[in-house]
Amino acid sequence: MKSKNIKIVLNAIAILLFTTIIVFVAAKYSKQIIALTSSPSKFRDWVLSYGKWGVLVFILFQVLQVVVSVIPGEAIQVSGGYIYGTFAGTFYSLTGIMIGSVIVFYLSRLLGYNLIKKVVSEKSLEKFYFVINSPKIESVIFLLFLIPGIPKDILVYIAGLSPIKPINFFIITAIARFPGIFFSSYFGSNLEKKNYEVAIAVAVVAIVLFIIGLVYHEKIIKKISSLVHKKR
Repeated sequence: MKSKNIKIVLNAIAILLFTTIIVFVAAKYSKQIIALTSSPSKFRDWVLSYGKWGVLVFILFQVLQVVVSVIPGEAIQVSGGYIYGTFAGTFYSLTGIMIGSVIVFYLSRLLGYNLIKKVVSEKSLEKFYFVINSPKIESVIFLLFLIPGIPKDILVYIAGLSPIKPINFFIITAIARFPGIFFSSYFGSNLEKKNYEVAIAVAVVAIVLFIIGLVYHEKIIKKISSLVHKKR
C-alpha cells in the first residue's frame, strides 16, 4: 500500500514539474522563439554562431517545438532547409522531431491521462480521443500525421495513451511526416539560393494544402473517426 502511495506521489510530482517547465518556457520564451524562427536569415546567423555545435542547437530546437507544442514547427523546418540545404535540413529536422516524439510519447505513457489533461486542451482531447482505442490505430495514425493542418505534436501526447507499439508508432510517424518536412526544407533551400520562382511555387502549393487541411481537418477527423467506429 505504501509503495502504491509513493508511486502516486512521485507521479503527481513528475506531472507538476513537467507542466511547470512547459508553461514557463511557453510563457517566457515562446514569443522570442517565434520571432527568431520566423526569419530564416536571423535564425541561421543565430544557429551558426554556435560553430560546430550549431547542428546540435538546431536539432534541440526541433525537440523543443515537439515538447512545447505552441511553438510552430513549420518555420523551423523551413529554416533547416535555408541553413543546411534540402537533404541535410530534412534529416536534421526529422531527427529532432523524432527525438522529441520519443520523449513526449514515453512521458505520456509513463505519466498517463493526468499529464495529458494538463498539456492538451479539452477540445483537442475530445476531438482525437477516438485514436486511443482505435482497432486500426496504425492506419489512423499514419493518415492523421500525413494530412497538413492537423496538430501533430498534440497527437504524439494522445498516442502515448494508446496501446500502439512504440516502434510501430515511431516508424509510422517518421514516414508520414517525411513529405511535409522535405517540402518545407526544399522551400527553405530555394529561398536561400534566391530561386524565388521555385520558392514561390512551392509556397503556393504548401499554403493551398495547409489551408485545405486547416479548413477540412474537422470533417476529415470525423470521417476517420466514423470509419473507425464502423469497423468495431
